Amino acid sequence: MEKIAGKTVSEWVESLPLLDKVMKSEPVFWINTSAREMDKVPEFAVTKYDIYEAEQLWKRFAPFLKKAFAGTKDGAIESPVRSLKQMKKDLSTYYDQPFEGEFYLKCDHDLPISGSIKARGGVFEVLSYAEKLALENNMVSKEDNYQVFLDSSFKQFFSQYTIGVGSTGNLALSIGTISAKLGFTVEVHMSADAKQWKKDLLRKKGAKVYEYKGDFSEAITQGRSITMDDPLGYFVDDEDSKALFLGYSVAALELKRQLDEEGIIVDKDHPLFVYLPCGVGGSPGGITFGLKEVFGDHVHCLFVEPTHSPSVLLGVMTGEHEKVAVQDFGLDNLTEADGLAVGRPSRFATEISQYLVSGFYTMEDDEMYRLLALLADSENVYVEPSAASGLSGPLRLKESGIIKENGWQDKMGRAVHLTWSTGGSLVPEQDREKFYQKGKSLLTPVTES
Repeated sequence: MEKIAGKTVSEWVESLPLLDKVMKSEPVFWINTSAREMDKVPEFAVTKYDIYEAEQLWKRFAPFLKKAFAGTKDGAIESPVRSLKQMKKDLSTYYDQPFEGEFYLKCDHDLPISGSIKARGGVFEVLSYAEKLALENNMVSKEDNYQVFLDSSFKQFFSQYTIGVGSTGNLALSIGTISAKLGFTVEVHMSADAKQWKKDLLRKKGAKVYEYKGDFSEAITQGRSITMDDPLGYFVDDEDSKALFLGYSVAALELKRQLDEEGIIVDKDHPLFVYLPCGVGGSPGGITFGLKEVFGDHVHCLFVEPTHSPSVLLGVMTGEHEKVAVQDFGLDNLTEADGLAVGRPSRFATEISQYLVSGFYTMEDDEMYRLLALLADSENVYVEPSAASGLSGPLRLKESGIIKENGWQDKMGRAVHLTWSTGGSLVPEQDREKFYQKGKSLLTPVTES
């Protein structure tokens, strides 16, 4: 019998009782048994110091970003935090399940440059690489005004280098946009589930798009091989990138500042629960790392994945990380949530998330569409399906038993729930309308029953 990381499927199911439901594509909530308090986590390959160093890079490039992209506010890649008072009421009414605490949305679907959370990691890594090349070739010093990166001499210099990336869509948009602006040659390797409009937009920006019939794992493997064969090639590796991870982590400093400005307290009596859509695990992993370094044990992060693509859940649940894929356990990795259609998790991110994420829940595609429509009706906010997946987080948390297990019952009235909306502002109007109408059609039967 074929073995998966040294065990047969039946041996895995016997050791992990919830695995049977995962393999049947049933929605589950899993409390992470490896999660530790911050003073008991092992030493990671990144530190709190690295987050602040990454923040400084963002600040150095602010003059460049402000001039290059009109949508940036003072050159910052940031998004607002929005209260979801009406959504909380409508969510509680629709599911007949009220929940305590305040409810907020982190609006990364409105991030400048690429309209998704991937602007944080993707743009950061390309800027980091561009700075490295410029410093090594004595074209700039860290004390200079980085508007010089818009000069034609820089674009000519960068044009000899190729940046490659494997993506289901949103990371490619961020990489392609910033790389083209700097002058790099861009090659994007996209999986079968990538939306056509994302491929069209990338080609419009000058990127060479490779299309694959397989999933994300095939696209990234082929892309890595092709790019690394080029002596002047640089591959943005979503399965194993420290730079991507750190780009995401800086969002924690941004959120801390925003909560402080609103007078929102996070401490032992005012817990913060953050719900993060998860694909390969880099963006939710980086944000979770940053949040845990900033808020310590007072923040609790939960990852949400499609029932057919729970790659990080399986990687953490088994402890085997990138050594296992969803297909190993009979899952097909087919989901409408293209940004979450990942069969194998990030090695770099999952080794860290193993100790920091409080739990996981999985969700069927239809549920994402329902939540998308509820959000549009409640708050007039439109996101893509994957970005809506975190909206039911407070309800799933309440059902799970994790509140009682951790003794949080008396704190939930003072809790803050924050869903991280990961993408959607660049979705074409006709696609957005299709998403909404599908969600509405799925809401109606449930409402009438």
